[in-house]
Amino acid sequence: RKLQLRWCLSHDAGVCAVTMLLSRRVLVMLSLLVNGASAFRVRARAAPLSRRIPLALSPLRSARGVSAVRMATTEAQSSAVPEVLELPTNDSSERLLRIRHSSAHVMAMAVQRLFPDVQVTIGPWIENGFYYDFFVPDGKVFAEEDLKAIKKEMDRIGREKLEFRVEEVSREEARRRIEEIDEPFKLEILDSIKEEPITIYHIGDQWWDLCAGPHVEHTGQLPAKAIQLESVNGAYWRGDESRPMLQRIYGTAWESKEQLREHKRRLEEAKKRDHRVLGKKLDLFSIQEESGGGLVLWHPKGALVRRKLEDFWKDVHVAYGYDFLYTPHIANLDLWKTSGHYDFYREGMFDQMEVEGELYQIKPMNCPYHVLAYKTDMRSYRDLPIRYAELGTVYRYERSGTLHGLMRVRGFTQDDGHIFCLPEQVSDEIVATLDLTEQILSRFGFKDYEINLSTRPEKSVGGDDIWELATKALVEALDRKGWSYKVDDGGGAFYGPKIDVKIKDAIGRTWQCSTVQCDFNLPERFDMEYVTSEAERKRPIMIHRAIFGSIERFFGVLIESTAGDLPLWLAPEQVRLAPVTDDARGFADELVKEGAKRGLRITLPRQSERLGKQIRNAEMDRVPIVGIIGAKEVEQRSITLRARGIGDVGTFTVEELLDGLQLADAKAVDLGDVMKFEIPSQEPAE
Repeated sequence: RKLQLRWCLSHDAGVCAVTMLLSRRVLVMLSLLVNGASAFRVRARAAPLSRRIPLALSPLRSARGVSAVRMATTEAQSSAVPEVLELPTNDSSERLLRIRHSSAHVMAMAVQRLFPDVQVTIGPWIENGFYYDFFVPDGKVFAEEDLKAIKKEMDRIGREKLEFRVEEVSREEARRRIEEIDEPFKLEILDSIKEEPITIYHIGDQWWDLCAGPHVEHTGQLPAKAIQLESVNGAYWRGDESRPMLQRIYGTAWESKEQLREHKRRLEEAKKRDHRVLGKKLDLFSIQEESGGGLVLWHPKGALVRRKLEDFWKDVHVAYGYDFLYTPHIANLDLWKTSGHYDFYREGMFDQMEVEGELYQIKPMNCPYHVLAYKTDMRSYRDLPIRYAELGTVYRYERSGTLHGLMRVRGFTQDDGHIFCLPEQVSDEIVATLDLTEQILSRFGFKDYEINLSTRPEKSVGGDDIWELATKALVEALDRKGWSYKVDDGGGAFYGPKIDVKIKDAIGRTWQCSTVQCDFNLPERFDMEYVTSEAERKRPIMIHRAIFGSIERFFGVLIESTAGDLPLWLAPEQVRLAPVTDDARGFADELVKEGAKRGLRITLPRQSERLGKQIRNAEMDRVPIVGIIGAKEVEQRSITLRARGIGDVGTFTVEELLDGLQLADAKAVDLGDVMKFEIPSQEPAE
């Protein structure tokens, strides 16, 4: 049997046919010899036995029996998308928000019960839970044992069913009480509160803090088994490195233990999908201390994926009537003063450099340059709309402690776009922008969105009429798209209302991605004009929009969502050839060159390895297709294909493969969608 298996692995069609006739028990035994029991179980779950795609086989194609024997490796299945349980959010569940906010207060109370000298600062709810910042005078650092003790005390407080009670006091009374308990951080918080009266939330008669709520009715309503303390980090008070270092305890809280279990499962899944780990493992990018934190070095494979991503982005923008710009990386400081960036975003900008007695600023934004491009000529109403797009690299100062892989960097490329249009064109332009956004995001598998509409804040520029027009246009565009959305009253930028699009990844996490913003500020600051049909001069409406947000961050999200299993059209290697013998390498070289002529990414490892190891290496490198070439394939100028996560899918001529790859690449689909693979059954008839 072992001899038969070896022949089958060497692609002898006769022995493959014999293998197909073996009993199920023998096949299972053979499978265990090759992959072990765990691999068999994984494969059995991954591809149902009944799954078949009809295929009219050519004479060279055969449903190879070896596929029924050789199971996909555990590595190939590591990226399988788990079943996702929908979790509530702070926005969707007020009960959840109250649980998290109340949990933060109960945690602070527990900490001060156990460590009376500790001072509390702030403790908000956050996306998946809560945190509280503590100042520990004696320099003690909370350890894992302390977190367990704190959680135990929190549970005790919960069993006491202490009432959450709100009290309104004057500013003077609040100050007196804070000074009485000697909590200087609370005094600073009190000074930052502008509204009156001051609200205080009590837990029973034992503990209180400045707070606006909301909370649960009593501590007994906190589900102890759905709350967990997760970690301790350092954090400077008010984010200022010159201020005291605090200890921040993070916790997670949910409505039920089932939700907590799902949250923990997602955390474990996220660890396996960490783009920083996969980026290194798959040789896509690196961030090296020699060059500085937050600066990304794209490796050849990552650069190739980025080029494909950018080429697609450009093609879509051409179809939507955009013109491309390339703008400098620095500008005279006066430009940033005119735009307002120097006044409003100075803390996020790098220091200036002096050039021949003048100050220059490395750019944090692309917008002012696009405005200058518009102003190179007097525009007529007939010229509008004008649509500019740019993949422009910008640089922003971020503290080293906030940097995180590709998600938060100091140098990144924005997929910027600006539309200059007439007031009556705004609605149509926004609809077209949303159409473009949907077309681009769906190409990468993101089809589930969370939409937010942010309206005029208390402090803003522009008149009531222009705000009303722009907001109405955004609402109308969303209604025309049929997209449901949430309204964030007062959450818009000071210069205009906006639409934000969050995408949902394969494990249920949401990521801020696209944005569409109206801008009444820059046209005014730069004195932008167009000539109307009545020969009057008026301001155009300016629309900012970005689809990816930034190339770097979107790339990180894509890597984590796919677990590094990039689709065929994006994969840095589409097909890796695996010659059975050195005699087959010449034919393999020809195939690589022919593929390159067609713009395909077919590779051949430089070193010769055993066939099994070649397949294993390709699986670990997330290569979608392995092309196996033995003596028979060389003779017939064919290639036997093995699809990642599926197994062997048949033998094809070289032309069939190259034509299929080109078509799949152009349509952004799997190779099996255009070549109609037959996925062989794992349970052949006896």
